Amino acid sequence: MITVRVLDRRTGRPKKGTRVALGFHGLAFLPGGVTKDEYTDEYGEAHFDCESKSGAVYVNGRKVREGLLQGLIIIYI
Repeated sequence: MITVRVLDRRTGRPKKGTRVALGFHGLAFLPGGVTKDEYTDEYGEAHFDCESKSGAVYVNGRKVREGLLQGLIIIYI
């Protein structure tokens, strides 16, 4: 499972209702893909039932992080 926690850059408080998606890198024989959108809860968290993999985190349609996606990922916006 991968969890993305979105926090307000100025206040450090969780951002509820923020749209988050994960995009995974593919190889020539293994295509990548993008998860369906999830929206953050009252704790600022969006949960994805995915294995750890190389890819990118998208918040409100904008790429905010790229690399190995695993465990808890904290994003400040």
